Amino acid sequence: MKESQHIEWKESWRDEYLKWICGFANAEGGVLVIGRNDKGEPVGVPNARKLLEDLPNKIRDVLGIMADVNLVKKAGKDLIEIRVEPYPTPISYKGEYHYRSGSTKQELKGAALDKFLLRKQGRTWDGMPVLNVAIRDLSKDAINLFRKLARQSKRVESAILREPALALIDKLHLQDGKYLKLAAVLLFHRQPEKFVTGAFVKIGFFRTNDDLLYHDEIHGDLFTQVSKTIDLLLTKYLKAAIGYEGIQRVETFPVPETALREAVLNAIIHKDYATGTPIQISVYADKLMIWNPGQLPPAWTVEKLKSKHSSQPFNPEIANVFFRAGEIEAWGRGIERIFTECREAGFPEPIIEYETSGLWVNFPFSKEIIARTSGQPGEKTPEKTPEKTPEKTPEKILAVLAEHPDLSLAEVAARIGKSDSAVERAAAKLVKSSRLKRVGPAKGGHWEVLQ
Repeated sequence: MKESQHIEWKESWRDEYLKWICGFANAEGGVLVIGRNDKGEPVGVPNARKLLEDLPNKIRDVLGIMADVNLVKKAGKDLIEIRVEPYPTPISYKGEYHYRSGSTKQELKGAALDKFLLRKQGRTWDGMPVLNVAIRDLSKDAINLFRKLARQSKRVESAILREPALALIDKLHLQDGKYLKLAAVLLFHRQPEKFVTGAFVKIGFFRTNDDLLYHDEIHGDLFTQVSKTIDLLLTKYLKAAIGYEGIQRVETFPVPETALREAVLNAIIHKDYATGTPIQISVYADKLMIWNPGQLPPAWTVEKLKSKHSSQPFNPEIANVFFRAGEIEAWGRGIERIFTECREAGFPEPIIEYETSGLWVNFPFSKEIIARTSGQPGEKTPEKTPEKTPEKTPEKILAVLAEHPDLSLAEVAARIGKSDSAVERAAAKLVKSSRLKRVGPAKGGHWEVLQ
């Protein structure tokens, strides 16, 4: 017997172990055994009878829950077993919230505590209301695109699709009373980053881990992010092997298009948007890696994710709209489809790795594809900085800084797709010509557009 998600050993009792009981109650329940050492060997509890009387009251008074406290004998030693059931409501220890994960206890704070409390209330982050956003603020183009996709998928009644935007949003359950939900903002607002930091996608092509050749950012509503991300990967970042079937030209990408689409959809739909971190896609000559700052459901492993499993979307409100649009299936088959597509194409299976900060999906390219695309025309190289900054660059810089005066020049360069040095030269000329002014220090200051 080993310590696990549901079992913890302690050699003797200390009142601080109420935190472990709190952790079990907030997770899946478990057993705290008093009188076993770190190796699991029974060493006994000298005051077992007294603990048998005191602990139920202490647990009730401090945690507000009931637990079974039993006296058992192992190898002639008295042990105390405290059996804790999982509780449907949040349990706190003197204002602290503890949670059992694997064989460890964690104190929940910040975003992790927010998600835990929401889950205990039967709510999700994407279902939270947003103030100061109205239907008129949403993108008509994004809503019309959804109507078109849903009409094709036939997963929304035609009559509903003909209704005004307000009624449609309500039928999609994207309102909480008079407020729009966060899901509505992410799905249909032109600039969801005004409300959700990091709600965009970054793509970069790397020669090595520390040698970035070029990169892009994809902003906008989530439907736009999906389509533009896939389009950019296929047209700019991935080289296709060229072949012919008779006289017909055939292009074979190193990642099957269906698998790539599923992976991008999975990342965008299941991302933990509360982290404030964008999805990051790294492309190399021999692989493509997608990092999604998301989380698996409690007690799930990568093996469970890869096997047949129920659908438990991290953002159910967002997932429902993508399902209605016909973009995904509702039965948790996304990962299965990715593996199936790669196997059927004769490509290596993707490698999935899960860590506390998020989920990696790594698509290694086949040796044949690498050989066939090596040195092929179309390989992207960094653009050389011209001797003179193009005419439009200063205007782009001014436009960006007028809206976001706190940005650094490096961040401006990333937004307008120019090199850092080009933007620095252009900014220096703007300052010299009194069109731009720096207010305050390099760190903590801001830009002021003068004309």
